[in-house]
Amino acid sequence: MTAIEQKKEAFARLLTIMDELREQCPWDRKQTLESLRILTIEETYELADAIIENDLPEIKKELGDLMLHLVFYARIASESGAFDIADVLHGVCDKLIERHPHIYGDVKVENEEQVKANWEKIKLKTGNRSVLEGVPVSLPSMVKAVRIQEKAKGVGFDWDHSDQVWEKVKEEIAELKIEVDRKSDKIEEEFGDVLFSLINYARFIGVNPEDALERTNKKFIKRFQFLETESAKDGKKMGEMSLEEMDHYWNKAKSL
Repeated sequence: MTAIEQKKEAFARLLTIMDELREQCPWDRKQTLESLRILTIEETYELADAIIENDLPEIKKELGDLMLHLVFYARIASESGAFDIADVLHGVCDKLIERHPHIYGDVKVENEEQVKANWEKIKLKTGNRSVLEGVPVSLPSMVKAVRIQEKAKGVGFDWDHSDQVWEKVKEEIAELKIEVDRKSDKIEEEFGDVLFSLINYARFIGVNPEDALERTNKKFIKRFQFLETESAKDGKKMGEMSLEEMDHYWNKAKSL
C-alpha cells in the first residue's frame, strides 16, 4: 500500500466512525453546529499550547481532535443537504488552485511577499469588497491586529523598513505618557495605539507577538510558582513577605 493509499484509508476510517457515532451514540446524535463551536475553540487553543511547547506527540493528538471536529461539522451539514465532506474538500482545493496561479497558471512570482500580494488581489476580484473583509470579527485582538497589518501590507500599505516602525512606537509611547499625565479620557485609545505599533514592529523583526507574549506568560508562571514553592520551604507565606523578600526568590528563579 502506498503512502497516499494509507492516508486515504485512515481518512475513510474516520468518516466511517463518525457516521457510526452520529447514528448510534446519544451524545453525538445530540450535537449541533452551535454546540460544537465552543469545543472547537477549546481544541484550537490546546493545539496552540502544544505548538508553543513544541510537544510533537501532543500536537499529533490535538490535530486528531480538530480533524474529528471538521468531519463532525460536515456530517451534521450533510443531514440537511447543505454540504458534505467532499464539498468541503473540493471547495478548499479549488480555492488553493485559484490562489496559486504561480503554480497552476502562468503567473510569475519571485518571493513570498509577491505570493501574499497576489492572494489579496484575487480575493478582491472574487467578491471581497475590502482587503480587511476576511479578518474574522471574533479573533483575539492581538491576532486580529497581526492579520490586519498583513493584509494591508499585501496591497502595499506598509512601512519601508523597521527603523520607521520603531520611531512610530516611540511616538505612540510619548503620546500615551502625555495622556496619562493629563489623566485624560484618551488613555485607553493611546494604549491601544502603542500595542498596535509594537505588533507592527514585531512583524518587521520576525517575531510573532502572540507567541512571544505566551512564552513570557509561561515564564512568569514558572518563576512565580518557584517563588511560592521555595518560600514555603523556608516557612514563609505569600502575602506576608516584603517585596524585597519575594525579589530574593524571584532572582533565584531567573538564574535557573
